[in-house]
Amino acid sequence: MKSASQFQLKQSNSFNVASITPSLYQPASYADLDDLAEVLNQPFYILGEGSNTLFVEDETPVIIRPGFKGVDIEETCDGYRVRVGAAENWHQLVIRCVEQGIYGLENLALIPGSVGAAPVQNIGAYGVEFADYCQEVEWFEFSSKSVKTLSRQDCQFGYRDSVFKGALYNQGLIISVTLIFPKNWQAKLSYHGLDVLPEDVSALDVMKQVIAIRESKLPDPKVLPNAGSFFKNPVVSPEQHRLLAQEYHDMPSYPQADKSVKLAAGWLIEQAGLKGFMLNGAAVHDKQALVLVNKGCASGKGISSLAKHVQTCVLDKFGIKLQPEVRLIAARGEVELDEFEQ
Repeated sequence: MKSASQFQLKQSNSFNVASITPSLYQPASYADLDDLAEVLNQPFYILGEGSNTLFVEDETPVIIRPGFKGVDIEETCDGYRVRVGAAENWHQLVIRCVEQGIYGLENLALIPGSVGAAPVQNIGAYGVEFADYCQEVEWFEFSSKSVKTLSRQDCQFGYRDSVFKGALYNQGLIISVTLIFPKNWQAKLSYHGLDVLPEDVSALDVMKQVIAIRESKLPDPKVLPNAGSFFKNPVVSPEQHRLLAQEYHDMPSYPQADKSVKLAAGWLIEQAGLKGFMLNGAAVHDKQALVLVNKGCASGKGISSLAKHVQTCVLDKFGIKLQPEVRLIAARGEVELDEFEQ
């Protein structure tokens, strides 16, 4: 198994913050997985492409970066079955599927990160979630040193959530995912920006539109380091939504199947007067308030301090406590934003 000591992670996270791991392990075969036992008696973190991770200290735990690659496509009578290695790039998978006439993921184009991270976060955008197409996840269980196959139901998907962030947190790692796509595809165009497209639009044109929208709103991490949406869109009760809507008539809202209401975190942050706000070398992006950016010299602690300030301001104004979508990693492992002072 490939490994390295005192490995610098600045190029391995999209916030471009400097942090060093004492050991980096990169399992890429089933045999490599058996060798991980010696790693698991100390704090560790499973890292994909680092696009949803903020290292908040100068040192991280041991890093495990899965290296499983490969895309296998099987056509059936009514659809396609696609098995993808955890280390494959998500956006490249979307492009490949659309180009090969396999439709469904086009609304999830340009989401950064690896395929293995997609089920952990249950990534989603423009009315589509990873869970919509997941059939199963191949998962290596540390305790038994065995490979398990988890069904979609086993994964317990929720809004930006899964069993991998709950009961199975740090109990194993994802090797591959298997997705199912029906041939009777229909474009999902309900979200603003896609609703201008004709009903008979092609999946390729939907993907192009999604890419154009995301590029217009979100800064390129290679130019302005960031991790995309820093906070989750909050979900509130119908009663809380009704009270807020009475005061804020133009507040965007999205009713959910269980009668709760999802609000736009970016709108809340902007209304709190924080768009463009800078602190400790980090800033709320001046075009999309949901994105926090590293202006070039911010530390992980500095960015987390800005996030805490944003959280406090929104709570004071709206009575809503925003929760990070980005994972905060200290030397002892994953930590909560509440552990940081402004």
